[in-house]
Amino acid sequence: MLYIRYPLSLRNVEDLLFKQGIDISHETVRYWWNRFGPLFASEIRKKRVSYMRGFRHWRWHLDEMYVKVNGEMRYLWRAVDHEGEILESFVTKTRDKAAALDFMKKALKRHGRPEAIVTDGLRSYGAAMTELGNTAKQEIGRWVNNRVENSHLPFRRRERAMLRFRRMGCLQKFASLHANVHNHFNQERHLVDRQTYKLRRSAALAEWQIAPRKMRVSPDSAFPSLTRLCKGGRIRSGILTRSQPAARRFRSARKAAASCRYCAVEAG
Repeated sequence: MLYIRYPLSLRNVEDLLFKQGIDISHETVRYWWNRFGPLFASEIRKKRVSYMRGFRHWRWHLDEMYVKVNGEMRYLWRAVDHEGEILESFVTKTRDKAAALDFMKKALKRHGRPEAIVTDGLRSYGAAMTELGNTAKQEIGRWVNNRVENSHLPFRRRERAMLRFRRMGCLQKFASLHANVHNHFNQERHLVDRQTYKLRRSAALAEWQIAPRKMRVSPDSAFPSLTRLCKGGRIRSGILTRSQPAARRFRSARKAAASCRYCAVEAG
């Protein structure tokens, strides 16, 4: 949660966890968010989409932003509703009619049809909406699309902390993950009183903590470094067996790694 929600680097998260007595490598943090981030985001998205389908979609805001991937410009399309909820994120190489059409089809299929769609003056939106038959719903005006423009700011802060991206697949994965986590913890602090905000924040954190139990995440995948062989071969000699309980196997791995004089295996 630290790496996705806050603008921190992998090594920043490593130092924060070390302060709490958890000694892991920054590569372990990278493995965790790649392995469990999409699972958590998918669980959050399913709940929110099914819940929001019972309400009327008044207005959507669509916009595209430039993102540099390995030195080349790519386009991140985003759809935001009238309350600032990020509905969809889509990465393409171009911003022509075909890209806009794919993005809008994906958003409409998952979230339904709104009553109005606000866009900027890009002609690709008009061409795509003409093909979809939504031309009457399009709204274009000055400053009317500030809702989605402001939603780019958290992602821009996170992008600078990550020192940008190297692949389009990584950008697509992180953009979707970051959007769902941001929606989950965005409690509209500026619109409610302090007591209501504290209740919403506690509820969001409690739901986040029970998500691994619902998904039944295996402890073996959460601690990859404990199941690897060290250079001294201490873990190879029957200490880690599948017949042992997970907690006992992890304790045995820690003891074996600590007693190995050839290398230091990080327990975590």
